[in-house]
Amino acid sequence: MIIVSPPPSRIYLMRHARSGWPEPGGRDFDRTLDDHGYAEAELVASLAADKRYRPDLLISSTAVRCQETADAMHRAFGGEIDLVMIDELYNGPLDTYLSVLSAQTEQQSVMLIGHNPTMEELLEAMIGPDRASAVIPSGYPTAGLAVLDHGGPVTALAGSWSLRDFLTA
Repeated sequence: MIIVSPPPSRIYLMRHARSGWPEPGGRDFDRTLDDHGYAEAELVASLAADKRYRPDLLISSTAVRCQETADAMHRAFGGEIDLVMIDELYNGPLDTYLSVLSAQTEQQSVMLIGHNPTMEELLEAMIGPDRASAVIPSGYPTAGLAVLDHGGPVTALAGSWSLRDFLTA
Protein backbone atom coordinates (compact mmCIF):
# COMPACT_ATOMS: atom_id res chain seq x y z
CA MET A 1 0.00 0.00 0.00
CA ILE A 2 1.09 3.56 -0.75
CA ILE A 3 2.08 5.62 2.31
CA VAL A 4 1.20 9.32 2.43
CA SER A 5 3.70 11.47 4.31
CA PRO A 6 4.24 15.25 4.43
CA PRO A 7 3.94 17.44 2.71
CA PRO A 8 1.01 17.95 2.91
CA SER A 9 0.81 17.98 6.68
CA ARG A 10 -2.98 18.39 6.73
CA ILE A 11 -5.44 16.47 4.58
CA TYR A 12 -9.16 17.03 4.29
CA LEU A 13 -11.23 14.07 3.07
CA MET A 14 -14.73 14.92 1.89
CA ARG A 15 -17.38 12.65 0.47
CA HIS A 16 -19.61 14.42 -2.04
CA ALA A 17 -22.95 15.70 -0.77
CA ARG A 18 -26.19 13.79 -1.31
CA SER A 19 -27.17 13.32 -4.92
CA GLY A 20 -30.35 12.45 -6.69
CA TRP A 21 -30.90 9.32 -8.72
CA PRO A 22 -29.89 9.33 -12.38
CA GLU A 23 -32.47 10.39 -14.91
CA PRO A 24 -33.99 7.51 -16.88
CA GLY A 25 -31.28 6.43 -19.31
CA GLY A 26 -28.82 8.76 -17.58
CA ARG A 27 -25.32 7.91 -16.39
CA ASP A 28 -24.29 7.59 -12.74
CA PHE A 29 -21.43 10.01 -13.52
CA ASP A 30 -23.94 12.77 -14.38
CA ARG A 31 -25.96 12.60 -11.15
CA THR A 32 -26.41 16.05 -9.61
CA LEU A 33 -26.88 17.03 -5.99
CA ASP A 34 -30.49 17.03 -4.84
CA ASP A 35 -31.88 19.94 -2.80
CA HIS A 36 -30.78 18.29 0.45
CA GLY A 37 -27.31 17.74 -1.03
CA TYR A 38 -26.91 21.38 -2.01
CA ALA A 39 -27.83 22.37 1.56
CA GLU A 40 -25.37 19.79 2.99
CA ALA A 41 -22.54 21.04 0.79
CA GLU A 42 -23.16 24.68 1.67
CA LEU A 43 -23.45 23.95 5.41
CA VAL A 44 -20.25 21.89 5.64
CA ALA A 45 -18.41 24.44 3.48
CA SER A 46 -19.55 27.21 5.84
CA LEU A 47 -18.54 25.20 8.93
CA ALA A 48 -15.11 24.52 7.41
CA ALA A 49 -14.61 28.20 6.58
CA ASP A 50 -15.71 29.25 10.08
CA LYS A 51 -13.13 26.87 11.59
CA ARG A 52 -10.49 28.16 9.14
CA TYR A 53 -10.08 24.72 7.58
CA ARG A 54 -8.66 26.16 4.39
CA PRO A 55 -6.76 23.85 2.04
CA ASP A 56 -4.04 25.10 -0.27
CA LEU A 57 -5.40 22.87 -3.03
CA LEU A 58 -8.83 21.38 -3.71
CA ILE A 59 -8.87 18.12 -5.69
CA SER A 60 -12.14 16.60 -6.87
CA SER A 61 -13.51 13.74 -8.90
CA THR A 62 -14.94 14.91 -12.21
CA ALA A 63 -18.34 13.33 -11.46
CA VAL A 64 -20.98 16.08 -11.46
CA ARG A 65 -21.99 15.56 -7.81
CA CYS A 66 -18.35 15.95 -6.72
CA GLN A 67 -17.89 19.05 -8.89
CA GLU A 68 -20.97 20.63 -7.31
CA THR A 69 -19.69 19.79 -3.82
CA ALA A 70 -16.27 21.23 -4.73
CA ASP A 71 -17.94 24.40 -6.02
CA ALA A 72 -19.55 24.95 -2.60
CA MET A 73 -16.18 24.56 -0.87
CA HIS A 74 -14.49 26.79 -3.44
CA ARG A 75 -17.09 29.55 -2.90
CA ALA A 76 -16.77 29.29 0.89
CA PHE A 77 -13.13 30.30 0.54
CA GLY A 78 -13.77 33.16 -1.86
CA GLY A 79 -12.71 31.22 -4.96
CA GLU A 80 -9.05 31.75 -4.04
CA ILE A 81 -8.07 28.08 -3.78
CA ASP A 82 -6.72 26.21 -6.79
CA LEU A 83 -9.20 23.57 -7.94
CA VAL A 84 -8.11 20.45 -9.83
CA MET A 85 -10.46 17.83 -11.28
CA ILE A 86 -9.16 14.26 -11.69
CA ASP A 87 -11.07 11.70 -13.79
CA GLU A 88 -9.46 8.71 -12.08
CA LEU A 89 -11.14 9.50 -8.76
CA TYR A 90 -14.51 8.47 -10.21
CA ASN A 91 -14.83 4.76 -9.35
CA GLY A 92 -11.13 4.83 -8.42
CA PRO A 93 -9.73 2.29 -5.95
CA LEU A 94 -7.95 3.13 -2.70
CA ASP A 95 -4.50 3.07 -4.33
CA THR A 96 -5.59 5.78 -6.79
CA TYR A 97 -6.72 8.06 -3.97
CA LEU A 98 -3.50 7.38 -2.03
CA SER A 99 -1.41 8.07 -5.15
CA VAL A 100 -3.15 11.39 -5.73
CA LEU A 101 -2.51 12.45 -2.13
CA SER A 102 1.10 11.28 -2.04
CA ALA A 103 1.83 13.24 -5.24
CA GLN A 104 0.88 16.55 -3.56
CA THR A 105 4.32 17.59 -2.35
CA GLU A 106 4.03 21.34 -3.00
CA GLN A 107 1.11 22.13 -0.66
CA GLN A 108 0.86 22.09 3.12
CA SER A 109 -2.83 21.16 3.01
CA VAL A 110 -5.00 19.39 0.46
CA MET A 111 -8.72 18.67 0.27
CA LEU A 112 -9.84 15.59 -1.65
CA ILE A 113 -13.51 15.28 -2.66
CA GLY A 114 -14.52 11.82 -3.78
CA HIS A 115 -16.81 8.83 -3.52
CA ASN A 116 -17.70 6.05 -1.16
CA PRO A 117 -16.73 3.33 -0.46
CA THR A 118 -13.23 4.59 -1.31
CA MET A 119 -13.42 7.61 1.03
CA GLU A 120 -14.23 5.28 3.92
CA GLU A 121 -11.39 2.93 2.96
CA LEU A 122 -9.04 5.91 2.72
CA LEU A 123 -9.97 7.18 6.16
CA GLU A 124 -9.42 3.68 7.58
CA ALA A 125 -6.03 3.42 5.86
CA MET A 126 -4.89 6.77 7.24
CA ILE A 127 -6.13 6.65 10.86
CA GLY A 128 -6.77 2.94 11.36
CA PRO A 129 -9.98 0.92 11.13
CA ASP A 130 -10.81 1.08 14.85
CA ARG A 131 -10.63 4.88 15.00
CA ALA A 132 -12.49 5.23 11.69
CA SER A 133 -15.34 2.97 12.80
CA ALA A 134 -15.60 4.93 16.05
CA VAL A 135 -15.95 8.19 14.11
CA ILE A 136 -18.25 6.90 11.35
CA PRO A 137 -19.99 3.84 12.81
CA SER A 138 -22.71 3.91 10.12
CA GLY A 139 -20.34 4.59 7.22
CA TYR A 140 -18.98 7.77 5.67
CA PRO A 141 -21.89 10.24 5.49
CA THR A 142 -22.59 12.39 2.47
CA ALA A 143 -20.82 15.74 2.80
CA GLY A 144 -18.75 14.32 5.67
CA LEU A 145 -15.43 16.13 6.05
CA ALA A 146 -12.54 14.50 7.93
CA VAL A 147 -9.67 16.74 8.97
CA LEU A 148 -6.41 14.79 9.33
CA ASP A 149 -3.11 16.05 10.68
CA HIS A 150 0.24 14.36 10.32
CA GLY A 151 2.00 13.41 13.50
CA GLY A 152 -0.06 10.72 15.12
CA PRO A 153 1.53 7.50 16.31
CA VAL A 154 2.57 5.02 13.62
CA THR A 155 0.91 1.65 14.10
CA ALA A 156 0.72 -1.55 12.10
CA LEU A 157 -2.86 -0.69 11.16
CA ALA A 158 -2.49 3.01 10.35
CA GLY A 159 0.00 5.56 9.17
CA SER A 160 1.08 8.56 11.17
CA TRP A 161 -2.14 10.52 10.67
CA SER A 162 -4.57 11.58 13.38
CA LEU A 163 -8.14 12.77 13.12
CA ARG A 164 -8.46 16.38 14.25
CA ASP A 165 -12.13 16.89 13.45
CA PHE A 166 -15.05 15.44 11.51
CA LEU A 167 -17.74 17.78 10.17
CA THR A 168 -21.18 16.78 8.93
CA ALA A 169 -24.33 18.57 7.92
